Amino acid sequence: MVSPSPPAMARAARLFAALAALLAAASTGGDARPSKIAVVGAGIGGSAVAHFLQQHFGPRVQIDVYEKGTVGGRLATISVNKQHYESGAACFHSLSLHMQDFVKQLGLRHRREVVGRSAIFSGEHFVLEETDWYLLNLFRLWWHYGISFLRLQMWVEEVMEKFMRIYKFQAHGYAFSGVEELLYSLGESAFINMTQRSVTESLLQVGVTQRFIDDVVSAVLRASYGQSAAMPAFAGAMALAGAQGSLWSVEGGNKLVCSGLLKLTKANVIHATVTSVTLHTVEGRALYQVEYENEVGNGSDFYDIVVIATPLHLDNSSSSTITFEGFDPPIDAVQGPFQPTVVSLVHGYLNSSYFGFPDPKLFPFASILTTDFPNFFCALDNICPVNISANFRRKQPQEAAVWRVQSPKPLLRSQLKTLFRSYYSVQTAEWQAHPLYGSRTTLPRFALHDQLFHLTALEWAASSVEVMAVAAKNVALLAYNRWYQDLDKIDQKDLMHKVKTEL
Repeated sequence: MVSPSPPAMARAARLFAALAALLAAASTGGDARPSKIAVVGAGIGGSAVAHFLQQHFGPRVQIDVYEKGTVGGRLATISVNKQHYESGAACFHSLSLHMQDFVKQLGLRHRREVVGRSAIFSGEHFVLEETDWYLLNLFRLWWHYGISFLRLQMWVEEVMEKFMRIYKFQAHGYAFSGVEELLYSLGESAFINMTQRSVTESLLQVGVTQRFIDDVVSAVLRASYGQSAAMPAFAGAMALAGAQGSLWSVEGGNKLVCSGLLKLTKANVIHATVTSVTLHTVEGRALYQVEYENEVGNGSDFYDIVVIATPLHLDNSSSSTITFEGFDPPIDAVQGPFQPTVVSLVHGYLNSSYFGFPDPKLFPFASILTTDFPNFFCALDNICPVNISANFRRKQPQEAAVWRVQSPKPLLRSQLKTLFRSYYSVQTAEWQAHPLYGSRTTLPRFALHDQLFHLTALEWAASSVEVMAVAAKNVALLAYNRWYQDLDKIDQKDLMHKVKTEL
């Protein structure tokens, strides 16, 4: 008989000790708070859910956050010429209430806005050009597209007005175990139907013209999601809302929100890749063993609550990134493919001739969206660094500037030469940015097991930084309400009436 090795024995001893500690904490009474919580992923979803979980369960709960890469996830920066620029999510809508609250709590500041004009390019010419005059912009929209832009605005505002109810529901402690239940509470069957119908179909029904959809709506969706107007209407409406109204970003980089929340929470960040979650039932209680690997080797620990705050989809080897063991029925958490997006930061001179301006001094635009043609890039922006001094000015079109190019695939050298006369450097970030909408027919659930949750399930309805913060608050409330068996706060119908009576 072969004796176990000393390292194996040490790991087993640590596991038994962790298990004993959890059981001891559980034996102190029915109202005992959880002892340890695991969060997998340190992007905005993971950072926010760690913060909300501590808010609800109190500061004495140990929260371990596993992150295989860099804290911030899809909030990230790249250094170009000694300055840092956003390579992930670049800005937020003024109605992003959770994000606004995070920035306030952390003492962060909004970055000073440096205005610039936008245009939509068809591959041959500009189909729409923004001017410095608001009334002239409105006149041009009306002249080209009639009242389609007003009908679009009314449609988006109606969706957003209903979606904003989620903040009131969450303030009253209500949570939802599935994405469908959450959407139904906000917009009833209309919101569910919007996840099954395309943007084009929905907008045509309210009187928006096909030409406006092809020229304007498609360009916004390509810049937001890298996808077309065939995507589901609900996700499309959220993206179109982000294109209206005022936008803002964080001075010093948007990723500071994630690192700030983890520091505020005093979370224990473990730099490792989680490989599996295994269910153990001890004295009638569910305990979850999280196994992980890092540069040191393999390890594991036991938790009362586990939140998966990273997408569960197939990786390049066509296997799920995290396996779930010991669950009956088995957990099938794979949710479908994600849309790859490549962000290239190019420090160089724009080829304004490609856009119909032989003289670069006359090129007036800082941001270019594209229709379905040309298809090799979705958007092009003359971007500012994350730290903007009081005397900062945007580079003139004939000067070398840092341009952010968003494309579905890495840009070929020939494509770079099409967009730029010359360049000093090209740095890229490749993201599995958003779900490939339309690739699944059902909406996923937040609750995978009693106290095992998947936060990013909500991305399959719509994908943005604020949507992830909303999902984080929902999962924290769901875990809290389930832990203390407050079932009246879960999946309730007619919440608008209930909330009004509570007021």
